[in-house]
Amino acid sequence: SSMEISFAGKRALVTGAGKGIGRATALALARCGAKVVAVTRTQADLNSLVQECASITPVCVDLADWEATEAALQDVGPIDLLVNNAGCAILKPFLEVTPDQFDQLFNVNVKAVLHVSQILARGMKARGSGGSIVNVSSQASQCAVRDHAVYCATKGALDMLTKVMALELGPYKIRVNSVNPTVVMTDMGRLGWSDPKKAQTMMSRIPLGQFAEVDDVVNSILFLLSDKSNMTNGVTLPVDGGFLAC
Repeated sequence: SSMEISFAGKRALVTGAGKGIGRATALALARCGAKVVAVTRTQADLNSLVQECASITPVCVDLADWEATEAALQDVGPIDLLVNNAGCAILKPFLEVTPDQFDQLFNVNVKAVLHVSQILARGMKARGSGGSIVNVSSQASQCAVRDHAVYCATKGALDMLTKVMALELGPYKIRVNSVNPTVVMTDMGRLGWSDPKKAQTMMSRIPLGQFAEVDDVVNSILFLLSDKSNMTNGVTLPVDGGFLAC
């Protein structure tokens, strides 16, 4: 059909590619013909990913480490498509948040996105062939969630980073957008929402009456990476069943 998405001839890099949304995105991009570089900090996850899809190039690095990231990504070659998916969540009541937790979340959820994007967008700009970047944000960027003070703050920051990147990189035909899912049924999602009462309270506020599946998010990422979204730049796309609408 006319909406078939192909990434043949494109090179993609996905962070946080070992698990959850990142892993599914890396595999989907490979299925759509892209050459995929998968970045994550857990070697075992990379090993199983490459076993599942031999064409994927693994890079093991902790993105919270600025110097290590610089070194790990300097030789990945030209990248056309970037998915900044790596993220972490530490849930704490507001009054109990520690400086270490604050720094850990901002380092991974915001600073590493800035850094990885700088490295790869420099190459996109120099080659003059454009590109597309998708940042994986959250409905938590726009809606307060108990015990998520720092997490919500990082995602609010990420949404504004997305918009400024779109503004400054747009002239080089590099588009930058984010996807903002509600609770997604990954291991990380189950961790935060395993309490049935808490889950029910959240789900009751979603008009479609369900949490997101990984594929719902992956399909939105593929759309934003592809030329089917050529005029979409600087948006935060909710994948939330209508949660933010009401």
